[in-house]
Amino acid sequence: MNPKQQDTELTEDILVQQEFEALLNDYLASPHRKKVELIKKAFNFAKAAHKGFRRRSGEPYIMHPLAVARIVSSEIGMGSTSICSALLHDVVEDTDYTVEDIENLFGPKIAQIVDGLTKISGGVFAEHASAQAENFRKLVLTMSEDIRVILIKIADRLHNMRTLGSMPPAKQYKITGETQYIYAPLAHRLGLFRIKNELENLSFKYDHPDTYARIEKKLAANEQARNQFYDDFTEPISMKLAEQDWNFRYKARVKTVYSIWKKMTSRNISFEDVYDIMALRIIFTPKEGLTEKEQCWMIYSALTAIYKPHPDRIRDWVSNPKANGYEALHVTVMAPGGKWVEIQIRTERMNDIAEKGLAAHWKYKTGEEQDESELDKWMKTIKELLENPEPNAIDFIDTFKLNLFASEIFVFTPKGEIKTIPQGSTALDFAFALHSDLGEHCIGAKVNHKLVPLSHTLLSGDQVEIITSKKQVPQPEWIDYVTTARAKAKLRSIFKREEKTTILEGQNKVEAALTAINQKADNETILKIMKYYNFTNRNSFYLQAGYDKINLDELAQTVFKPKNKFTRYLKIPFVTPSDKTKEKEPELVPASRVDRKKTFLLREENAGLTYRLAPCCKPIPGDDVLGYVDNNEVVIVHRRECEAASKLKSNYGDDLVSAKWAAHKTQTYNEVLEIRGIDKKGVLIQILHIITDQYGVNISKINIETQAGIFIGQFYIYVHDKQEIDTLAKNINKIREVNSTQRITT
Repeated sequence: MNPKQQDTELTEDILVQQEFEALLNDYLASPHRKKVELIKKAFNFAKAAHKGFRRRSGEPYIMHPLAVARIVSSEIGMGSTSICSALLHDVVEDTDYTVEDIENLFGPKIAQIVDGLTKISGGVFAEHASAQAENFRKLVLTMSEDIRVILIKIADRLHNMRTLGSMPPAKQYKITGETQYIYAPLAHRLGLFRIKNELENLSFKYDHPDTYARIEKKLAANEQARNQFYDDFTEPISMKLAEQDWNFRYKARVKTVYSIWKKMTSRNISFEDVYDIMALRIIFTPKEGLTEKEQCWMIYSALTAIYKPHPDRIRDWVSNPKANGYEALHVTVMAPGGKWVEIQIRTERMNDIAEKGLAAHWKYKTGEEQDESELDKWMKTIKELLENPEPNAIDFIDTFKLNLFASEIFVFTPKGEIKTIPQGSTALDFAFALHSDLGEHCIGAKVNHKLVPLSHTLLSGDQVEIITSKKQVPQPEWIDYVTTARAKAKLRSIFKREEKTTILEGQNKVEAALTAINQKADNETILKIMKYYNFTNRNSFYLQAGYDKINLDELAQTVFKPKNKFTRYLKIPFVTPSDKTKEKEPELVPASRVDRKKTFLLREENAGLTYRLAPCCKPIPGDDVLGYVDNNEVVIVHRRECEAASKLKSNYGDDLVSAKWAAHKTQTYNEVLEIRGIDKKGVLIQILHIITDQYGVNISKINIETQAGIFIGQFYIYVHDKQEIDTLAKNINKIREVNSTQRITT
């Protein structure tokens, strides 16, 4: 080894040791039992196992498990078992050691967690749909067995996101897609709000780097003014709370770049119009003799004596905590200068739960029966979901996701018991939430003593009585009446039982039809019929046959029609409309394989040949885009924020490519500008003057509606790229009567 290599190794060893000491300091500062020797043993074992391995960034591999262990310890607040598991989480996957080796050295619990992490390694999603479903089920299953597996996995993902810059763009899109689709919602549901925000923010940073940099620059520019405003705003609050002898501290919450962008785009407003960029947290130590709830309202009373509250912006998560354990009292008040400011009132315990989620939530549990939280109930529904998992990978993931990001509402039973259910729940959802039997036999409901149908959407505060009948059975249309994962899973399992009978009937019908025309009902024959009717799944084919959707009497004239000796030379040019749907598309000449590792250049002359623009989001030059390589090696180009692209990123990451626009000079794109404003004489003339006279843009169609002095206009225009649209929108917005100008996808 040359001296330069020796110096590098020595420097790296010092860095690794410093990181490990920082981990020990984090652990020793925590309230956990001090099992330092066990953590040292796990670190030394992992360090030796990963010796010689490096990450893509070039640093020694052991730095990754160390970083994950630090997140687990200091940011999630977990103990020695989780820290050791985090240090060892890649050992079984990346080295020759086995789970049995881990168990012999560190005991069964750490071995079980490491085994769970190994099973779901390499991302939630695999290359093929069946593997993807299985991998995702493993993740959910390990979560229900030991929640620490998923908490460490979230920490692992957070560190990967923090170091994503060393990855090629296509790999970045795959990882950000998974993160936004599953990991951020999981972190949210487990109460890890800070981590959820960071995961979303980092995903946005890599998906839209230019937009991210622009908003970040604006945040930095008004930081000083923002700080001055909050100093002035908090001064009278400090005096009032000090007078009342409260032991408290402030914590300012600045909105993430992603949250600001989301608000700007969803409400079509500028950065300057996002009023709640910063919120104020008042975290206090409760006094003895009064409940935390009473003291939160006392501080609320002190605040509203200084500033006027917004009557519709009070959120009481103290009386009824969120399903992920979150507790706080939120109030929005009017500050001097006409600014609304949100204030979050929390005790130190509530803040601990808000910062560290599930781990802190369990720390404060008393072990009493009535101490079961909404989070514990949610874990039960996850186990129920696993009893009847969706056969289709994407359906399974979508059903599970219904359980993740749903906001909660509170409804009452006829006896006055309060129940927490997801926002958007219907009467039928509520019936299934109470009991499966109630759901299956539900014929209607009374909401606030008025009769409503099964599909009626419930609101917070409703009193709901479920009406049942023993004769009632679930109907196929019920699947459209429910929005919750639990109800959908229950209904699908009921319909699946019924389908089994129909599938068997269909199989008997097919076999009888084949016997009638002297054909064997063997595998080859069945596959031939399925191919003719465009079925790839045998059960789906039998199901349709069972429902009499396939005309089996015509098999002799269609599938088994005697071949004409000229058919190998001629193709019949005339087909009936029904035959067209069955006719196979002509085989494409195989394209050259797209290099997934290189950035794909979107040249104007290749449009429609080597790449196509996705119809769902209609990207144009200048949009942040990515490419999905289809089976014919044609690149389908999506805008990165497109919902379809989000699914592609999370499910088919290996077929994504980074895409970049080349210069586009001649091609024009039909886009729609939606303009809203005050209906005043001459406004339309001003808008048309900017579009056609100032910028020479052609208009193909205009739709304008006016109501109560407000107009909404849709202008169909031909543009060359996104810059043209942005410039138009910016200048139209300068018209005094125009409130907003927005590009929309129709």
